[in-house]
Amino acid sequence: MTSVIEERLNDLGYEIPEVAAAVAAYVPALRDGNYVYTAGQLPFVSGQLPVTGKVGEGEGLVSPEQAEELARLCALNALAAARGVIGSLDKITQVVKVTAFVASDPSFTGQPGVANGASVFLGRVFGDLGIHVRSAVGVTVLPLDAPVEIEFVFKVED
Repeated sequence: MTSVIEERLNDLGYEIPEVAAAVAAYVPALRDGNYVYTAGQLPFVSGQLPVTGKVGEGEGLVSPEQAEELARLCALNALAAARGVIGSLDKITQVVKVTAFVASDPSFTGQPGVANGASVFLGRVFGDLGIHVRSAVGVTVLPLDAPVEIEFVFKVED
């Protein structure tokens, strides 16, 4: 039986990917009581980063619009990681927290707009259950030279 959330994702044109393999000594997600915490999710597509580098305006930089799409991919990968530990995305009763890290050119200050890629996506998928608190932080560099990395906290019930 397909979950309601996965049906909604399909209706929106998305498919849950395979859980992204950890790039170091950690697990992609962990359940503790009624919460699932994800590791930082990179915007992998079929095990590869579609683009690398710093986010900003100008030649050789990842555009804010590209980065916003990468944030959506991070959220999709987080849903895969969460499903891996809870079995069904229908068990998610609230998106609690989103923490976005954006590898930023020194002049770039649009980190909240990049994080909106994940936030708006989760709102479309979960409706009111997708409303969450959030931090959006600019950093110098991220693993594998990824432009975006995002952590998620989901509240779940069996």
